[in-house]
Amino acid sequence: MKTLTNEIGVYALCDLDGVPIYVGQSKDGIQARVRRHLTSARSDIIANRQVDPWEIAFVQAYPVERDGEIPLLEASLFARFHKEKPLMNGSIPVVHGRALKRLPKPAEIIQMMPDDEIKVRRDPALRLPRQIEHIGRLVDHILTVKDSPQLRRSLAAHFDRLDAYRGAFLNAGPAVARRAGEDDEEDEA
Repeated sequence: MKTLTNEIGVYALCDLDGVPIYVGQSKDGIQARVRRHLTSARSDIIANRQVDPWEIAFVQAYPVERDGEIPLLEASLFARFHKEKPLMNGSIPVVHGRALKRLPKPAEIIQMMPDDEIKVRRDPALRLPRQIEHIGRLVDHILTVKDSPQLRRSLAAHFDRLDAYRGAFLNAGPAVARRAGEDDEEDEA
């Protein structure tokens, strides 16, 4: 993370597959904001269970020259990424006027964990149960702490992704199920 820019701008938190799951902005530095997300310090998306930090493997950074450029860039990136795969954002950035016709490429794409850790976490026998647990925490948060349209949108996005994880688990076959059972036995020992 130390190499991530601390310029102002927009960033996308991306999952283990490199797919954006959240688009945000920072007027006090992208690195500082992403650090708060990953450490849960003053991060609503973590406190509200919208994003599971376990899934964040990459960060795309889009620095800008002036903070006045941030809202349009954030809204434009949100619109593009959300159309491809639903995002977990609490609020939906709104484009006042026209969206950017030509979106910039990220100035940086930083990998937040080593390749071997990404490979382990992408294992359907680990990923599916982890995401089911996270959805349970989000539902509990909605029922006991805060219910809002934003959190319900986040829940819908999680279920959309869960379907892909379920498919990967089922397609992986019996070896994955045996491996998951072995992990349970080790936990009991």
